[in-house]
Amino acid sequence: MASQTVENYLKCIYALQQYSPEGVSTNAIAERLETQASSVTDMLKKLKTKGLVNYKKYKGAHLTDNGMSIAIDIIRRHRLWEVFLVEKLDFKWDEVHPIAEELEHIASEELFKRLDSFLGHPQYDPHGDPIPDADGNFRDNRDKVAVSALNEGEGGILVGVRDSSQEFLQYLDSIKLTLGSSITVEERFAFDQSVRVSLGKQQQQLSQLVARNLLVLKS
Repeated sequence: MASQTVENYLKCIYALQQYSPEGVSTNAIAERLETQASSVTDMLKKLKTKGLVNYKKYKGAHLTDNGMSIAIDIIRRHRLWEVFLVEKLDFKWDEVHPIAEELEHIASEELFKRLDSFLGHPQYDPHGDPIPDADGNFRDNRDKVAVSALNEGEGGILVGVRDSSQEFLQYLDSIKLTLGSSITVEERFAFDQSVRVSLGKQQQQLSQLVARNLLVLKS
């Protein structure tokens, strides 16, 4: 059974290696976990000994099959808790991440089996991220695109966000933009690549940064 610290490292490496499949640097891990690079190096050596990561100095680290399996299981637990907190306890989508960060470390396969069943086997968390099944398989085959990639006149339904920080989600709430919202790009501004969009009957100008972090299914 992995410790909470080990689980946090594995989940961190999993997230980072999506963008650096050749190897995740110690500095990148240190920055994400807000710790010292020297501490990361020590932990990577321990994880290598446990057979959870492949690590070479100056080459970075990536998860072994065993490490990947544990990381995906943590992600499954985290996202199931987020669904529970939003759907059953009426938390807002910007409130659940830190709570789920604590709950994800409960080690009980039976608990998560029953939680999954109780929730009706949800496929997506409150931020639109896919929830892996009990075998570690992600079941998301949706062809999502960022709003920033849409041409003028194109639109779709908001199904996910790349940035699930509290600040970003609160901003989306302030402009009444939630999962399931319809978005159509009306105009793109060449100066800064911001876009004017229709959100139902209202219109809103979105910065390029915001548009990049909104994922839609094209209609």
